Amino acid sequence: MTTSSQAAPATPATPDALSVLTVPAFADNYLWLIHDGKHAVAVDPGAAAPILDALRANALTLSAILLTHHHADHIGGVPELLQHYAVPVFGPRNETITAVTRTLAQGDVVTPPGLELQLEVLDVPGHTKGHIAYVRQGAGERWLFCGDTLFAGGCGRLFEGTPRQMVESLGKLSALPDDTKVFCAHEYTLANLRFAATVEPDNLALKARIQIETDKRERGIPTVPTTIGLEKATNPFLRYREASIVEQLVVAGKLAPGQPAVAAFAALREWKNTF
Repeated sequence: MTTSSQAAPATPATPDALSVLTVPAFADNYLWLIHDGKHAVAVDPGAAAPILDALRANALTLSAILLTHHHADHIGGVPELLQHYAVPVFGPRNETITAVTRTLAQGDVVTPPGLELQLEVLDVPGHTKGHIAYVRQGAGERWLFCGDTLFAGGCGRLFEGTPRQMVESLGKLSALPDDTKVFCAHEYTLANLRFAATVEPDNLALKARIQIETDKRERGIPTVPTTIGLEKATNPFLRYREASIVEQLVVAGKLAPGQPAVAAFAALREWKNTF
């Protein structure tokens, strides 16, 4: 995948249909534009230039900004975007982000102006203390915008939260329907899957996925979005209770026998940190 700020062409959308436009940024970030062919909502715009370029290229008008957490590569473009568009900024209630005009927490429902779209808010702390996610409600495809909580084949580092918080957050996400499309914020997939193959080498679904995702990257195609069903079948951070993964942690000297499931998750995350 190119690391330029050029977005992939928008999928044409009819007035009653919504699409998601992939906007690459930095070395490996994905910014997202939810649009109906006319209006667009930016999700985690860490840089303004790629979003502005994508809006111009696809004749879209920004109508709102959605933020999942406070890290700079997710909010850095907001001030410049607001110089061009006077739009509401939605973000987590339990984090301090200066530009946010409406704070959100678990159970809130967002209806961004300009789009026929409803998004349910989930509290998903772990990567940061106040991290939130957005789940599309109503008719149409199921979508999840989860920032850095869940990745394709992995999960976010525990910069501010605890293993127990992340376990509970990932539990909320894994409980979503299997066909929910997961729009995470980074192209970390192949590195994540190499780790997954180390901790669960006999997982046939994982082996097949590695081939598919490697082929995508060789052709410059993003591996995101993924789906909840695929993550449940191949992502060790959703599968940390599996006996084979626990055994591998014990054999590798990362976990003492007989520990609770949250300890297995914590050991898995620590192992990935230095993998």
